Order: sequence, then structure tokens, then C-alpha cells
Amino acid sequence: MEDKNKRPSRPASSRPSGPNNARRREDLPARGGSTSRPGAPRQTRDGSDPRGARPAPMDRDQSRLRPRIFEPDIPEEITGEELDKSLRAELLSLSAENAKVVARHLACVNLYAEDDPQRAHKHGVAAAHHAGRLAVVRESAGYAAYRAGHYEIALKELRASHRISGDVSMWPVMADCERGLGNPLKALNLAGSAEVKRLAKPEEIEMRIVASGARRDLGEFDAAVVTLTCKELNNEEEEWAVRLRYAYADALESAGRAQEAKEWFAKCASIDQEELTDASERAL
Repeated sequence: MEDKNKRPSRPASSRPSGPNNARRREDLPARGGSTSRPGAPRQTRDGSDPRGARPAPMDRDQSRLRPRIFEPDIPEEITGEELDKSLRAELLSLSAENAKVVARHLACVNLYAEDDPQRAHKHGVAAAHHAGRLAVVRESAGYAAYRAGHYEIALKELRASHRISGDVSMWPVMADCERGLGNPLKALNLAGSAEVKRLAKPEEIEMRIVASGARRDLGEFDAAVVTLTCKELNNEEEEWAVRLRYAYADALESAGRAQEAKEWFAKCASIDQEELTDASERAL
């Protein structure tokens, strides 16, 4: 269950955009109550509250206040300019100061994604805290949580991104998160949803691989093979071809079809020029 994306790699045209200057709630401090505001109850002559005793301000329910989070340190050399222009443009609805903070955290997500996924995840949490209304930020935080193995958090962030933007490119990762949480049936529900028809070919292939894995989780090994049986197995050029052939060979082996599995591991190795898999070893 891995995601090789360092950050959402969708073309800029498919990302959510548009200024939100009218309401920048993430840039504002949390608001508390005040008895001096218009409409507040008037006090009696002796200064008591006509509604009876009230708790002191600090004793009131703090659930509406945005909680403080751990802010991971950002290396001084990280400026936020490391992000591509299209991503920085999506931060323009934030105040200049907040946009810079968010950009620096997102740059750290990319920087630590491979070597220190837990640290990248912390930066993703911080970025989402500062810009929780931006779909691309929630998506980046979701992928960072996924790579770090925090599947429940990843689902929360990716669902939020989908609600904001309507984008479905993260559907396979969401399904794999359900597998990681021990919910293969929920993963299959996502794989069978109408949104899958809107996926681009790479994401469609990834969803097939996840659905096949969910079938194996349920002990349905023959169904796992059937899920991956498609014309795309003949493709030898696209980046996803290696992953598809490897998953298919692995499913065959799990179904007890050892000889066929070796043949497909060999076919996978023939196009795996960068040796991203151990297909050549498993073909022997």
C-alpha cells in the first residue's frame, strides 16, 4: 500500500482555484464571547447577571476555539519558493504572512516525504491547520498522513479535500486507507462508486490494484485475479504498467497459480527497466 506521489501531481487546471478574499476564517483568531457586544444581556443594579451565575470566561466550553497544535520547525533555508508556481497561486486567498507559512510547511512535506514521512506528516498537519479551507492543502496533508501510515487522518483530510473541490483523483488512496484500517468492504464500496468513472487512466489502474488487494483481504483470491484481468496488462509503455503486471502476478501466486505467476513476473521484469520491483527475482 504505497503512494509514490510526493505531492498531488494533478495538472494545474484540475486543481481548485479562485480567490476567497471575502471570508478568510483561517487567517483570523478564534473568537470568544463578550458581554460588551451589542445584544448582550444588561446587568442589574448590583452588577449581577439576571440569568444567574455564569462561569468565568476561562471555564467556558472551549470546543469552538481552534486548538493549538505542534508546529514543527522549518529549516531557515526553506522559503516556500520551492513549490511550483501553480501551487503557490492557490495560496493567494490567504494573507501574505499566512501564505508564506503554509508554503514553507508544504515545501517541507515534499522535502521529507521519502526519507522522513512522519516529519512530513507533521508539516502536513501544520499546513492544514493554517489553511484548512484550501482543498490542495488538505490533499497534501492527506497524502502525507497516508505515507506515514496514519490512515484515519489521511481519510479525514482527503474527504475534506473532496468536499471542497469535488476532485476524485484521490479515490484510490482513500480506498487503500480503508484497507489499512481493516475495512476491505468499504474499500470495495469506493471502488464500485460512480466517482470511479471520472478517474484518469493512472488512477483507474491504481483503483483496480487496491480493489484486488481488498478481495485478497477477504480471502477471495480468484476474484482478486479477475479484478486485474484487463486489456491494460498488454501495455508496456505507461508508468503504471509495471505496477499492474506486478500486482497481477502477485495475485496469481496468492491464488495458487504459481506457474502463471512466474510468467507474469517475467513479463513485469521485462519492462521494469529501473528495477522498481523484485519481479526478476520472483520470476525464477
